Amino acid sequence: MRPVPNDKPFTLAGRTYQSRLLVGTGKYKDLEETRAAIEASGAEIVTVAVRRTNIGQNPDEPNLLDVISPERYTILPNTAGCFTAEDAVRTCRLARELLDGHKLVKLEVLADQKTLFPNVIETLKAAEVLIKDGFDVMVYTSDDPIIARQLAEMGCIAVMPLAGLIGTGLGICNPYNLRIILEEATVPVLVDAGVGTASDATIAMELGCEAVLMNSAIAHAQNPVLMAQAMKYAIEAGRLAYLAGRMPKKLYASASSPLEGLIR
Repeated sequence: MRPVPNDKPFTLAGRTYQSRLLVGTGKYKDLEETRAAIEASGAEIVTVAVRRTNIGQNPDEPNLLDVISPERYTILPNTAGCFTAEDAVRTCRLARELLDGHKLVKLEVLADQKTLFPNVIETLKAAEVLIKDGFDVMVYTSDDPIIARQLAEMGCIAVMPLAGLIGTGLGICNPYNLRIILEEATVPVLVDAGVGTASDATIAMELGCEAVLMNSAIAHAQNPVLMAQAMKYAIEAGRLAYLAGRMPKKLYASASSPLEGLIR
């Protein structure tokens, strides 16, 4: 996204990014489709499920980093598939070892397989340990403003409330809670989970989110590469609309042109 006057930069862990779209690497048909979709998205941050994706821990298998180079992208290891704080912490430490001391991680601790809703209690436990261990923690959480505030106060560098359940494509289910989180935010707020199509991403950005993370919405599209490009433009349009400030909503019509001076 080209710089816009009066827009503050999108910064994480001391690094500034031009793109406000973060993308995942799962659910594509093969590594080539993964590479093409991520390139089309314009994303600079790519999240990787360490428990499900080979980034060097299995030397005899294809390595995702062969097509998603750490020299080009910021690799964001995540703890998808973890259901306890202990597993999440262990996974982050493994990622740090595999990525030569990399500290930026996305923490998610899930409650159950059916909903993939965050287990907030275990998330708080894991966040506390990881922050003390020197990690820069971006954290997936519920859309509870109180929990979001507590995670920021603990030292998480970004809070990532869900818009809808992971992989559902339901869009922004509760914009009102997101607005409260955004009003109180002291760290970047990124929508994570629930996005289904480009308009969902635009709405998230129009609400004032710093960025949006998605995977299923692109990978499960009939044409993932084309959807990735659509998401790129949706994020940019939503950010521009947020900065521009929308017109107020009114119950009744008002003429677009002035009534004075009409020819009679």
